[in-house]
Amino acid sequence: MRILVIEDDVNLNRQLTDTLKEAGYVVDQAFDGEEGHFLGDTEPYDAIILDIGLPEMDGVTVLEKWRGAGRGMPVLILTARDRWSDKVAGIDAGADDYVTKPFHVEEVLARIRALIRRAAGHASSEIVCGPVRLDTKSSKATVNGTALKLTSHEYRLLAYLMHHMGEVVSRTELVEHMYDQDFDRDSNTIEVFVGRLRKKMGVDLIETVRGLGYRIQAPKHAN
Repeated sequence: MRILVIEDDVNLNRQLTDTLKEAGYVVDQAFDGEEGHFLGDTEPYDAIILDIGLPEMDGVTVLEKWRGAGRGMPVLILTARDRWSDKVAGIDAGADDYVTKPFHVEEVLARIRALIRRAAGHASSEIVCGPVRLDTKSSKATVNGTALKLTSHEYRLLAYLMHHMGEVVSRTELVEHMYDQDFDRDSNTIEVFVGRLRKKMGVDLIETVRGLGYRIQAPKHAN
């Protein structure tokens, strides 16, 4: 899952980015409103963390521009301001949630997990597909109760497919959400990761839809 962090405080931006990466996310960074707006307008993100008090273009304006252009990705706003009116302005501009500084990074992680789940139509922190169970809180997966030993790329692939369970996901979409903007993206690597994931899972849940991509769904007899 791919996240954009837009925060002009270099130390806080780095802290958020490092924490998100440790949790298994792919993260891009921006340090002002103009750069952040451009990335959010041109790159596909699963969620965005947006500071309100940004240089060049403030966060509320950035958000209004995205929503006005039809960009619907989940956005969590950060604000150091105590006035309730700033929070209201952010929500009215299209924010999905907010956190007031100072905050614990664990709270930001929890809110990002919830926003991504809700955007994909999942209410629980656990997503189940037949015998496969994905725990988004711990970033772990099991098959019939047995833990899967996955690399970071294999986990991201499984997580994205399970968040979009029943949908056909193209190789291009997977590449865009598994790698950051500076990574040398090669859609052929997706086939390799899918093969590894199938072998480790030991269950036939990931379907190749010829010419379109991949789909994960529970067996028809599963509840």
